[in-house]
Amino acid sequence: MAYLSDIEIAQQCKMQPITEIAKKAKVDEKYIEQYGNYKAKVDLSLLNETERKDGKLVLVTAITPTPAGEGKTTTTIGLADGLARIGKDVTVALREPSLGPVFGVKGGAAGGGYAQVVPMEDINLHFTGDFHAIGAANNLLAAMLDNHIQQGNALGIDVRKITWKRCVDMNDRQLRFVVDGMGGKANGVPREDGFDITVASEIMAVFCLASSITDLKERLSRIIVGYTYDDKPITAGDLKAVGAMTALLKDAIKPNLVQTLEGTPAFVHGGPFANIAHGCNSVMATKLALKMGDYAITEAGFGADLGAEKFLDIKCRMAGLTPDAVVVVATVRALKMHGGLDKKQLDTEDLVALEKGIPNLLRHVSNIKNVYKLPCVVAVNRFPTDTDAEIDFIIAKCKELGVNTVLSTVWAEGGKGGEDLAREVVRLCEEEKGDFTFSYELDVTIEEKIEAIVKNVYGGDGIAILPNVKKQIAQLTELGFDKLPICVAKTQYSFSDDPTKLGAPDNFTVTIKNVKVSAGAGFIVVLTGDILTMPGLPKFPAAERIDVDENGVISGLF
Repeated sequence: MAYLSDIEIAQQCKMQPITEIAKKAKVDEKYIEQYGNYKAKVDLSLLNETERKDGKLVLVTAITPTPAGEGKTTTTIGLADGLARIGKDVTVALREPSLGPVFGVKGGAAGGGYAQVVPMEDINLHFTGDFHAIGAANNLLAAMLDNHIQQGNALGIDVRKITWKRCVDMNDRQLRFVVDGMGGKANGVPREDGFDITVASEIMAVFCLASSITDLKERLSRIIVGYTYDDKPITAGDLKAVGAMTALLKDAIKPNLVQTLEGTPAFVHGGPFANIAHGCNSVMATKLALKMGDYAITEAGFGADLGAEKFLDIKCRMAGLTPDAVVVVATVRALKMHGGLDKKQLDTEDLVALEKGIPNLLRHVSNIKNVYKLPCVVAVNRFPTDTDAEIDFIIAKCKELGVNTVLSTVWAEGGKGGEDLAREVVRLCEEEKGDFTFSYELDVTIEEKIEAIVKNVYGGDGIAILPNVKKQIAQLTELGFDKLPICVAKTQYSFSDDPTKLGAPDNFTVTIKNVKVSAGAGFIVVLTGDILTMPGLPKFPAAERIDVDENGVISGLF
């Protein structure tokens, strides 16, 4: 049987005009700014002017990712469509895809199969221009920083201590380390520089955590771009860049409204990487989804040790959000990979590999239930090759933790395949009350907070702090940043900082290689392992397969 590709399925969908989707989301036309027929931005004043109470907040997260895939975004969208099918008033809040992975390894990121958000091509390519605006604001700040130095450097900025990088929303390893300002005195001050991918920029984190334009400006003004010769931090506010940066972001900051294949309203807005930054869509999109639906379904990037941890410990703490239920997505195939099975052998039943790999799922589930104290359900994204014995094994193991397992077939069946999951989510929201708790408190030291995450969430023994990091921590403490939450940058492929340690490793320590403050975002970034803030393209990038015909129809996007 020949399957349609994601883009072919999306192109067959008869989309409803965005004005109809807005009505379904109870968004009055006066708040809508249309971008064509099927996309719109929603004016922020709606948040202050609506009298609707918040709905239930449901977070979708997953096991530690493998090349076999988990289907987290697909499950999020299918769950929302499933809730709509059983008569619930529901909205979705998702991240925008980065162009880097779209043209690199991953392909599109708007769901898959019959659980997608559309227009799929637009969402994956440029969309409403938000990421370009974020990149422009980032690079304007970089330009004003270098111009200040060129024009006499009144602030006494040490060019060896500049921490701000330029950015571009593309995978391009060539730009990780550059030397610029070459060509003589008229062309700038020569210095070492580099680029991050836009989704790793602090502007993206600020954009996604801001609660208003005023809050956005205050956060932008606090961004530290470097230090003086006597180690005093220099901010975007010091460089008088904030007003102009905000002007570039004033339209981007409005959440985008689109729809699922089945016409469920979806707010798609912002998208920091979860292995580098905090990995969640914007606070404003989440708050809009909560106001406009009785159920708001959102997701956080990568496994629950990354995206969910940051959603709960950073985003919920800053925005005053409390999830009502959490869905942990798993596949039999991925769990067998965690048990040591080769990717080519995943189609055959192997309960031994599954038994070795399932501790990964159980640790994530235990964290949600016992660390964060939230109601939880496991969604098994079922593949045709999964056997009943394998499914029964997972159900039995999760039941030992007091958590139900529901089969999801949303990729193949859309909302129909998410109805059972929808019913269990409704039951959790209505019948099981959580006692939401963070994995660490803010008033302890930076070291204690990092150690709490490693021990409580990752299952490690503790942390190893390099000598240079001890100095960094001492400096940040002296500057008064020690009470901020922690954003750990680490591999997405393991609970540990070693991507080869699959399953649920124990007896490990996490080595802390660098600690820096994102003062605008309002968290401390802790770098572990070999984390790249600018990815490269693979040997055979997805870009090689993308094409456009004479009618402008795109193919090969995914």
